[in-house]
Amino acid sequence: MQKLQLAVIGSGPAGLTAAIYTSRARIETTLFAGLEIGGQLMYTTDIENFPGFPEGKSGPLLMMDLQKQASRFGTEIKYEHITAVDFSKKPFALWTSLPEGMTQQQFKTLRGEELLDAMATIRKTEPAYQAEVIIIATGASSVMLGVPGEKEYFGHGVSTCAVCDAAFYKDKNVYVVGGGDSAMEDALALAKFTEQVTILYRGENFRASKIMQERVLANPRIKVLWQTNLKEVLGDGKAVQAIKIETKGELQELPAQGVFLAIGHKPNTDLFLKQLQLDKGGYIELMSHETYETATSVEGVFAAGDVADHRYRQAIVSAGMGTKAALDAEHYLMAHE
Repeated sequence: MQKLQLAVIGSGPAGLTAAIYTSRARIETTLFAGLEIGGQLMYTTDIENFPGFPEGKSGPLLMMDLQKQASRFGTEIKYEHITAVDFSKKPFALWTSLPEGMTQQQFKTLRGEELLDAMATIRKTEPAYQAEVIIIATGASSVMLGVPGEKEYFGHGVSTCAVCDAAFYKDKNVYVVGGGDSAMEDALALAKFTEQVTILYRGENFRASKIMQERVLANPRIKVLWQTNLKEVLGDGKAVQAIKIETKGELQELPAQGVFLAIGHKPNTDLFLKQLQLDKGGYIELMSHETYETATSVEGVFAAGDVADHRYRQAIVSAGMGTKAALDAEHYLMAHE
């Protein structure tokens, strides 16, 4: 078992920014990246709204630069998955093992009681690490439909963030899938750049707030296909070219250059079930108070980024929260020396 001073779980903008700050503060920092560093930005081709890059920056390059910066100041990056934690006592315990006979892929599919049982089994073994302080930055995942072509063209015509990508679709034919406030916001954002925005919604009435519905339905650039499901995303191997939809039982193929999925986000908090206080959406609740703004329900455990932010979901906001968590962790360690 290896003893750590500070462990960062997650390697997106929040986790890497936190690691940069804690490492510069001469705190021994270990960052657990999983098998792939970078979070959701690894699937973003160009970022034009991250300050400091007037010509834009590719998502993977930005994350690689953040990784280099963290490593430069001494962050130790481990490409391991944390599979269970114990925050009931200090030092906090972290496991990277799996139940006997179970693969990583099988473990990822577990939900609810099955996952809790698997993590309880893992916790019966000796932990791989112990840490004095934890910063959680595991992010959130966009809910996907699971239709053919969706993953293949993600970042190449399929997107989950119109605020991030709308400018790339100027005068193009785009579709938004969903019927909640996020879908309405995406459609309105896209309508600023193109006159061809179509919302695909499986129901007959939007779930969005009345005011958002009114704005969308009054916008001449936005049309709605009701009782419609996206069945497939089609392309030429490089970019989206068309979509296949089903409307009231009838299939048809329509030309398309962009598909925006706005059916929700799921915070990556399964690892912390029964360990931390989560809100009704599954996000980590921050116990913001005078001393530590990023504190969780367990003293010495902090959280930053999309795992605790269900509203903004922007890289720069996550980086800012990572900074706050790092400074909170530094002050906490100083107060408990």
